[in-house]
Amino acid sequence: DCPFNKLCPVTPPPPPSHIMESLEKQLVCPICLEMFTKPVVILPCQHNLCRKCANDVFQVRATGSTVTSGGRFRCPSCRHEVVLDRHGVYGLQRNLLVENIIDMYKQGTTRAVGAGDTLKRPLKPSVEPKLEQPMCEDHKDEKINIYCVTCGVPTCSLCKVFGNHKDCEVAPLNSVFTQQKAELTDCISMLVGNNERIQAIISHLEETCRAVDNGRRQKSKVCETFDHLFALLEEKKGEMTVRINSEQEEKLDYIRGLRRKYSDHLDNTAKLLETAIQTMDESEMALFLIVDGTNTSHLDKLQLGYENMDHFKANFDHQRRTLISIDFIKCTDQSETRRSIHHYVSMLA
Repeated sequence: DCPFNKLCPVTPPPPPSHIMESLEKQLVCPICLEMFTKPVVILPCQHNLCRKCANDVFQVRATGSTVTSGGRFRCPSCRHEVVLDRHGVYGLQRNLLVENIIDMYKQGTTRAVGAGDTLKRPLKPSVEPKLEQPMCEDHKDEKINIYCVTCGVPTCSLCKVFGNHKDCEVAPLNSVFTQQKAELTDCISMLVGNNERIQAIISHLEETCRAVDNGRRQKSKVCETFDHLFALLEEKKGEMTVRINSEQEEKLDYIRGLRRKYSDHLDNTAKLLETAIQTMDESEMALFLIVDGTNTSHLDKLQLGYENMDHFKANFDHQRRTLISIDFIKCTDQSETRRSIHHYVSMLA
């Protein structure tokens, strides 16, 4: 534990003004030109806006504005077109890291300028407030004014002269504070940069997800196409079966009619034959006349092959091969898509 933290009821002095000014420039909204107001949203182009300012820009409809039709507007920093979903600007991701940095900045600048100053104006501390310095734990009357580099703790001059830190390397407290504050600022800048790269990767992956989700629409189109093909096949099936049934019934009616005629003729012939036998004793001339009446030349006869229905045969081999060969149009290989994503991520890393 750091004795400085135990003894210090007062917050450490604010960072130098040039560090705060440099950080403040990174926290200015390009629309209102003031410090970001939470919530802060990050655009796909990795620029940040106050959500209120982004919504104001989106709502503008006047000619020459940055708004375009159809849920789109252009980033005021780089003019990149931002496409919004059905949630509008409320569908944009919040940049929590920038919001946390704003809170840290406000805390530091509040200590620097005192209560009552607005954080909406550029904050430039002009007078360093007098802060009560913590006292040394071992030497009650000595203020902590140096930093033990060896032990990594703040201490007093007496501790360096004949106390626990007499053999340690020490440095002025303000120089160590400035150095560590600068290192922290560099870390914050690095985190912001990493956050922007990660946000770029997330945006790219989200676009890829939307492209993959397009498969649902493709599935619907495939089902719709097959339903249409089924309907065409059913319609063609109905037409062909109607033609077969029609000719089948026509031929059956004709053949049944002939059968009835021949049956009637057979009955008449049998009766005539019976009569002829009974009248054998009659004149031969009469018998010949009766037998001659049994001639069937006046009746219709079936043509050879009339019963054949083979002309209704259909060759569906071509259609069958076509149906079997139905497949998706060859497009970019999935492995190629994955390689492009990995390449994009590696470039951002």
